[in-house]
Amino acid sequence: MANMERILVIGGARALGAAVARRAVQDGYDVVIGARDLAAAEALAVELGATAVRIDLQDETTMAAAAALLADGIDHLVMTGSAPHDVRAVELEHDKLVTAFTAKVIGPMLVAKHFAPVLRPTGSIVVFSGVVGWRPGPGSLVKGVTNGAVEYLARHLAADLAPVRVNAISPGVIDSGAWDRLGDGKAGLLSKSAAGTLVGRSGESDDIVDAVMWLLRAGFISGETVHLEGGARHKTA
Repeated sequence: MANMERILVIGGARALGAAVARRAVQDGYDVVIGARDLAAAEALAVELGATAVRIDLQDETTMAAAAALLADGIDHLVMTGSAPHDVRAVELEHDKLVTAFTAKVIGPMLVAKHFAPVLRPTGSIVVFSGVVGWRPGPGSLVKGVTNGAVEYLARHLAADLAPVRVNAISPGVIDSGAWDRLGDGKAGLLSKSAAGTLVGRSGESDDIVDAVMWLLRAGFISGETVHLEGGARHKTA
């Protein structure tokens, strides 16, 4: 791009966030990788020719410090954080519940607080929801409510920060590396996910990254949620 735009990817050291950071570098953006694990962010930044800062969505002081470091301005902000608490209502733990809401809702709101003064008016914010917000089920209470709240977060932040654009992406199950922790169970999860879509497959990182990059450039969309789950919300059987 003629004038290099700066993008901050929070949660950018691993999985989907790292995929966004990689593509942004390829597309000519000046990329800043924000993560709680600064060493991981720095390692990826060295590999990509990017910059790293420490940002913990559970710690407002790190947001203020990062905003001060980037006080000369940023154009785009992408936040991919999450902290699942996948239990039934009778098993809820207060501290884990607060952590989950902070990762998806409170943290991004506080990031907006500190970065609004340095976001250029032609810029944008992308936050992440998830299909479970629209597909309730046993054990998905916290994930469903937090992801559902992100849709309203995008709407209200868009109105509050205008003309900065704010949008949400709501993915289904994505093979981004985040599910590798399941070991042999990952294949079963992806197979079940594929069967629950209209397109007959689970998602890949590129499906989501393509949408993120489009939202950065789509100057006439704000306050919306883009659903990327292969039609899973509409699968009835």
